[in-house]
Amino acid sequence: MEGKVANSSVLEDDLENGGTGEDAVGFRPPGAGNIIELSSAVDRTLSFSRVFKSPPTPNEPKEYPAVQTLLLAYQSLGVVYGDLATSPVNVFSATNLTNVTAEDLLGTFSLMFWSLTIIVWIKYVFIVIHADDHGEGGTFALYSYLRRHINFRTKLTIRNTRWSTDESMRFSNRASPLRSKTKEFIERSIRAQNFITVIVLLGTCMVIGDGALTPATCVLSAVQGVQSLSPKITQDHVVLTSVAVLIPLFLFQRCGTSKVSFTFSPIMLLWLATNASIGIYNIFKYYPSILKAVSPHYIVLFSSRNAKTLWNLLGAVFLGITGAEAMFADLGHFNKQAIQWAFSFVVYPALIITYAGETAYLIKYPEKINNAYYSCLPRPVYWPMFVISTLAAVVASQSMISASFSIVKQSLTLGCFPRVKMVHTSSKHEGQVYSPEVNYALMILCVGLVIGFKGGVALANAYGVVVIWVMLITTLLTSLVMLVIWNSNILLVLGFLVPYVIIEGIFMTSMLNKIPQGGWVPFAISAILGTVMLSWTYGRSKKSVYEEEGKMSIGELNQKLSSTCIFRTPGICFFFTDLVDGIPPIIRHYIQHTNSVREIMVVVTIRTLPIKTVLPEERFVVGKLGVEGVYRCLVQLGYKDSLNMEGGGCTREIVAKLRGNEDTTAEQRKLHSASENETVFVMGRTILAANENDGWLARFTIEYLYSFLQKNCRSSVSALQVPPEKTMQVGMLYRL
Repeated sequence: MEGKVANSSVLEDDLENGGTGEDAVGFRPPGAGNIIELSSAVDRTLSFSRVFKSPPTPNEPKEYPAVQTLLLAYQSLGVVYGDLATSPVNVFSATNLTNVTAEDLLGTFSLMFWSLTIIVWIKYVFIVIHADDHGEGGTFALYSYLRRHINFRTKLTIRNTRWSTDESMRFSNRASPLRSKTKEFIERSIRAQNFITVIVLLGTCMVIGDGALTPATCVLSAVQGVQSLSPKITQDHVVLTSVAVLIPLFLFQRCGTSKVSFTFSPIMLLWLATNASIGIYNIFKYYPSILKAVSPHYIVLFSSRNAKTLWNLLGAVFLGITGAEAMFADLGHFNKQAIQWAFSFVVYPALIITYAGETAYLIKYPEKINNAYYSCLPRPVYWPMFVISTLAAVVASQSMISASFSIVKQSLTLGCFPRVKMVHTSSKHEGQVYSPEVNYALMILCVGLVIGFKGGVALANAYGVVVIWVMLITTLLTSLVMLVIWNSNILLVLGFLVPYVIIEGIFMTSMLNKIPQGGWVPFAISAILGTVMLSWTYGRSKKSVYEEEGKMSIGELNQKLSSTCIFRTPGICFFFTDLVDGIPPIIRHYIQHTNSVREIMVVVTIRTLPIKTVLPEERFVVGKLGVEGVYRCLVQLGYKDSLNMEGGGCTREIVAKLRGNEDTTAEQRKLHSASENETVFVMGRTILAANENDGWLARFTIEYLYSFLQKNCRSSVSALQVPPEKTMQVGMLYRL
């Protein structure tokens, strides 16, 4: 059963603004009598809710009991590790080696062993995984983590997750001189901020682009094995069978991560256990001394004999580690310790033994390298393993599907993706989410790729090509986190950055030859997604700049409300906005064209926190704007909370909070009287018009791309749950 719809942290744009104040640099209602008191209230809420905890690490996660962590580690097998765990099916057959010698095979196994160890185990499992943002992983989580410590001012940036009060909180450590210099450089340099923002957006698009390919290629590679049953089974039959497998897989996603993982985890555990058992059998039968190849000198020997062959071989070896980035991106569905336990004690040793067993078999039968995995299976278990491998291929698709949901959720939080429905499928784990729109878009794309390429070589070549670019971006961002946030010694930072840039750079160059042969597909998908995200981000940033420059001052609001032409209608008006430091220009527009304001007007901003729920007494933080009858209200919600303005319960809570904040009896009576009258909810709908002096690209982006996305993305009315019969939309043209 689906969970409640999460209150979107991106509630603005076409409803001017059911937005979130999460990203504002401090909640400061203009004219509030005591800004420090209001900020302190926010601090108390965050502290009470235990969003942030004290050192040793600035972003320390929630503690889990050992039994629960063990259960999560088991569940992660069916969601996180499918891509990594099924790689033995493809790696050796993709090497294209001819006239293979035992030394070549030992060098290949050594390369596989050290790639898994250095990139997946050391880099991701023990270093990168700690650079999470409230338990979320992936490139966008790294970006969000950085922005909570660095004040980004770039025009490409929509939201800032830092608050001015954060500096005094326990999770924010005092900067060292070195970290301050790096931080100050980034905060001064708009180019550096733009560069970081763009590579993060592109890296995110690349992960989603590869996510569309992973289910298609995994299922196809498994189903194609059925052609060995009969020559009458054609490629068209394989394509139709693959489509028949893919569609139910995507339809199953609505059940949530927990149900998916409990269904898939036994399959993956069986897959790993049987592969490891067969690997041990092959080692003892064909080449018992195979583990000597863990020595890296076998790689050196291979390279000295044929460096070009080794360079071409890297593209095949990389297929064995493509699931590492998905492992980090899926972190929000589980926790760090669960990911570490599952990989270190189950996945890693099983993969090493499986690759060792394949190598041992190939040393005896090198001519079988083009179908290495199925050839090395003992005859009695061939068909059972074929069935298990087909099921495992379906599971392998899950890691990138779940990662896509997490990435889109993070993008929504930062306002870099058009609004889509995001459902939290677990009340215990904030990161377990599902998006119907994203799910069905991926399904259509996957099915289209399978049918369009008919399972050909081009689709196989496309698999995993862009992931190496994402790994490089992750390396750069993690190095920045180490320097700016973790306060690591510069030698440690360089010790991480330099080797991994070199290693991943070599892998990247070896895969460039795949681009003309089908590797362009994920880049094309990434380019389309990048256009969507950059257009949305650019449009949102231009809107934010316009509102910041055109916001009303307290004096202007006082003057308008004091005019004899303005009629103060009895009742309360709740005006939703994402502008937290000032009064948005659309309120000026509203007053000018209606010539009336309710006797009580409350400007509401919504902030969604990365916790399950906020205590009722901490949910509303209020302040007076300094004008009679005008107030500001910050609504703080957890990811399982809902803001239901229907029925009057939520309205009464806000009024009670406002009355408790008032010192004078007259104001309290006025609030009570207004609450007895009609209540209206005002939303804004803004339309952006590009400046004629802007270049053609800027005008095209605003007037066509952004406008199209704005009209077709999900409205925030459903998330706000306001009564439609009491809702008013106010339209305004923003001429930039």
